[in-house]
Amino acid sequence: MDTPVERTIRIWPQDRVGDIVIYAAIFGFLGAKIFHNLENWNEFAADPIGSLIAFSGLTFYGGLICAGAAIIWYARKNKIALVPLLDAFAPTMMFAYAFGRIGCQVSGDGDWGIANPVANPYKWLPDFFWSYTYPHNVVQDGVPIPGCVGPYCNQLPVPVYPTPLYELLICFALFGVLIFLRNRIKVPGQLFSIYLIFNGLERFFIEKIRVNTEYNLPLNPTQAELISAALVIAGILSWRYFNKLYKAK
Repeated sequence: MDTPVERTIRIWPQDRVGDIVIYAAIFGFLGAKIFHNLENWNEFAADPIGSLIAFSGLTFYGGLICAGAAIIWYARKNKIALVPLLDAFAPTMMFAYAFGRIGCQVSGDGDWGIANPVANPYKWLPDFFWSYTYPHNVVQDGVPIPGCVGPYCNQLPVPVYPTPLYELLICFALFGVLIFLRNRIKVPGQLFSIYLIFNGLERFFIEKIRVNTEYNLPLNPTQAELISAALVIAGILSWRYFNKLYKAK
């Protein structure tokens, strides 16, 4: 028999990408479900099991927060430098958000804006950019489409702002900005700070024309407005922190 040989194998951070993706997927899905049910508590109370096992009903910020916490825990456990990891993830997360909104727009999953019955005042703009009825939407919301037979034959009775379309365009543009800044920002951590600010501002303002559950608090904010405002503040504070840390070296 061959004599056993003991070897020391060095595992680089990039070798753990597969594990990170799995952690992000699992905890991201769980977080998205939990936050959605917290935001729509009456629906959850009426059918807890159905709400938990349904593939619809996901909240982005719930996924972001829980997946982020899991990845930070994993990075610390495996001694991966956290700040460079956050900078590396910043453009990727913006791209993933924009790409995900393509699915929301195409499928019509209920993630649309408030009613916009006003006729398109911009002749150069396609009508579906201004307002859209989401025909054949997967949540089967609205009224029957004349002449359509079978499932997914509904459309909204009143056109709405196509907020997923707005978000995918804005976030693809912000992804481009982050890629442009990636090698131009010399302070570690500040690219992630910019991502937090961009993400928070984009979502905060899109909430103004988006259908969402409002909390019974002063100014009636939505869950996303509260979280996005916190992200902007966190981005500003972390920018100052990383800058101070860099100058102290």
